[in-house]
Amino acid sequence: GSTYSSKVFRVTFLTLAASLTVPLLGVTVLLDCPIDPQPISLKEPPLLTGVLEPNIKLRKAERLWENQLVGPESIVNIGDVLFTGTADGKIIKIEDGEIQTVARIGHGPCGTREDEPTCGRPLGIRVGPNNTLFVADAYYGLYEVNPGTGETKMLVSTKTLIEGQKLSFVNDLTVTRDGRKIYFTDSSSKWQRRDYLFLIMEGTDDGRLLEYDTVTKEVKVLMVGLRFPNGVQLSPAEDFVLVQETTMARIRRYYVSGLMKGGADMFVENMPGLPDNIRLSSSGGYWVAMSAVRPNPGFSLLDFLSEKPWIKRMIFKLLSQETVTKFVPKYSLVVELSETGSYRRSFHDPNGVTVAYVSEAHEHNGYLYLGSFRSPFICRLNLQHV
Repeated sequence: GSTYSSKVFRVTFLTLAASLTVPLLGVTVLLDCPIDPQPISLKEPPLLTGVLEPNIKLRKAERLWENQLVGPESIVNIGDVLFTGTADGKIIKIEDGEIQTVARIGHGPCGTREDEPTCGRPLGIRVGPNNTLFVADAYYGLYEVNPGTGETKMLVSTKTLIEGQKLSFVNDLTVTRDGRKIYFTDSSSKWQRRDYLFLIMEGTDDGRLLEYDTVTKEVKVLMVGLRFPNGVQLSPAEDFVLVQETTMARIRRYYVSGLMKGGADMFVENMPGLPDNIRLSSSGGYWVAMSAVRPNPGFSLLDFLSEKPWIKRMIFKLLSQETVTKFVPKYSLVVELSETGSYRRSFHDPNGVTVAYVSEAHEHNGYLYLGSFRSPFICRLNLQHV
């Protein structure tokens, strides 16, 4: 009797499951998918051992100006005055603890995904030789901002096609000491900043590294075919530019002078996370902020999905980017690289207790200032105490 009833149960259960699954699959097939993901092959993530051994050093950081600014992505200083760009389209300065708006490139309203292209989103920010600010706005392009008067001057507009391709996601920039050349990234000609998750998940390879000459006003394309080129940094000798290729968890190197000029190679491959911005460290190396981590040992969702475009399609047919973002584990990681690209040290905050998301680590006067494209504060870590 019991085998008969278990058989009935099994048949009933399978019938019920099938009756639910088939329409769901049918609906999923009919639903549009916003992305056309390509399989990407990543190597197994490096083991988090040795210099990369997890710690809680980032938890020693203090949160500054909490809830007084939103998404301070990139940070620079002129003297002890800090400057950053925020998610509400502003370029702000922080002097003696006071926050003031210096300039805006876009205009309000701000706050929603729909507003972002008109509101503007200042990302990379740098100081030029005359103490003016060079700003990469994701939607508007490259600007020079006078921090004293707030006057903004457009250098490269996203409305201009560069070698037949539009700039959809201007991201970061690095400037020569004489202020003549600006090297900058355009993360994609297809996706905008507000769709950065689509860009990562699709594996789109239409990102570029470009050069703007402030004297001739010319823009040149230096590298093409990059998958989400993000942070950029000139070497201390200004002979090469490092470009973080976020989707591929690696750093490429492009030579801008010397015998190798015009050539490119790999600087660091297969990193323990997805690199966002890169900045100089006082030791002659580089600070790299990770926007997400690839835990090993552990489960890396990104690596799991990388060669399974059909799962990505299903996910984005059913869920919004905002929902998917909630599944990305909060884990903050900053690594310091030597001048040759080996790991010097790493600062972690597992579960993002103090530092939730790091987009940049900017060193100034013995402190590491941590920018975040999502948090409502700047964190400051005393390097003497770690």
